[in-house]
Amino acid sequence: MRLAPLLLRRLVLAPAVVVLAFLTWVTLPLWLVIAAALSPLVPGRWRALRVLWLAVLYLTTEAVVLVILFGWWLASGFGRWVRTPYWEGLHYELVQGVMWVFFKEARRVLKLEITTDGPTPDAHPGVPILVACRHAGPGDSFILIHALMHWYAREPRVVLKETLAWDPAIDVLLHRIPARFITPNPGPDADLESLIRDLATGLDENDAFVIFPEGGNFTEKRRDKAITRLRQLGLEKMAQRAEQMTTVLAPRPGGLLAALDAAPDADVVLVAHTGLDHLLTVADIWRELPMDKEIVMRWWQVPRAEIPSGREERIEWLFDWWERIDAWIKETEAKRTAPRT
Repeated sequence: MRLAPLLLRRLVLAPAVVVLAFLTWVTLPLWLVIAAALSPLVPGRWRALRVLWLAVLYLTTEAVVLVILFGWWLASGFGRWVRTPYWEGLHYELVQGVMWVFFKEARRVLKLEITTDGPTPDAHPGVPILVACRHAGPGDSFILIHALMHWYAREPRVVLKETLAWDPAIDVLLHRIPARFITPNPGPDADLESLIRDLATGLDENDAFVIFPEGGNFTEKRRDKAITRLRQLGLEKMAQRAEQMTTVLAPRPGGLLAALDAAPDADVVLVAHTGLDHLLTVADIWRELPMDKEIVMRWWQVPRAEIPSGREERIEWLFDWWERIDAWIKETEAKRTAPRT
């Protein structure tokens, strides 16, 4: 989906969200009556009311953030100083606060539990980190960013899909703090590695550069396409290794390698998670509500001294880690589904 022009997003989409949030609250009693009437007719416990409340919460949060961002744009000299360290810090605090509110409520309404395992990103304080995470299930990128900011006091620099810029609050926020929107399948003239190298340059002790090497959420169709792509590039050995990985996509190494070159002092943190992997469509999510699920996040922190220096060796190293992540997911899911005695 091609992104709308910047002026359209700022002058039409953003105000439309604020107006829609206002109208939603004005008519909220009617929506509550409708949702309460529908809830006994659909499976699950008050499913329609739960979905309504989360939608209202998200829309309200979006509108409040946009109003705050507009006020800050005015206060920063009509955006003249909005990218200075002072204003950048305020924007990070806003992101952290908003995500804390939304996740607290989402966990309560959906009955989600998030647990972590392994050395966390604060295991080596004072060291910048490059975070490479698997991509699967709804909202996993938001969960990762929430964990990095709220639990480990890191300021993330994120590489994310351009389609997320259709969300007005995300669009405005991530154009004021270090981030890059990219297309999953860029044209031959796109120099994504230079964009990523620029974003990963100058990391300090509380920064976390975040990238998803798979390039998209895991599906069987994308897995097959990734394997086919490796074969088309003449990388038969990598294709065979990718065929053995059944829960992750073959990683695309270019972005992470560019970040490693740009941040020579940074450790690498590998992140795997499981719990929402099988929720691939809106119908899947609707069927599972309320979820009553545990999301398990596994962290591995690799000191810089243990990372190879050559490009080919680094690609092998990344594939080795993705095979390890695949094995961890299979083992964790096997334990989750094993019958209890």
